[in-house]
Amino acid sequence: MKKKTRADVILVSVLLAVSLIALGLFFLMGEEGSYVVVTVGGEEYCRLPLSQNAEIRIPSHEGGYNLLIIEDGRAYVREASCPDGICAAHRPISRTGESILCKPNQVAIWVEGGAESDGLDVIS
Repeated sequence: MKKKTRADVILVSVLLAVSLIALGLFFLMGEEGSYVVVTVGGEEYCRLPLSQNAEIRIPSHEGGYNLLIIEDGRAYVREASCPDGICAAHRPISRTGESILCKPNQVAIWVEGGAESDGLDVIS
């Protein structure tokens, strides 16, 4: 096995510093989103403003569901019928481009920016 050289340590340090700077810029420069788009099976189910608190039960094609909560400008899945529950463990989203995906229920939730949409509010 090779010994660590000074150049190796410098290279790893530089890569780590660049990664931390990029991560910091992502969080500092990321645009706050205006609304959440929800699709089920690839078709748009609803489009909700992040500025209004809401609790929406999203039915899936397979008889399951995801419970979407919007509060304080952030969206998250409180509970889901899927077996793995990864979507319910995901942190709240609020910045443009962030998403929560539930593959078993075929539900996708993501944040978009810009003016609030006049599209669908909620389909029941």
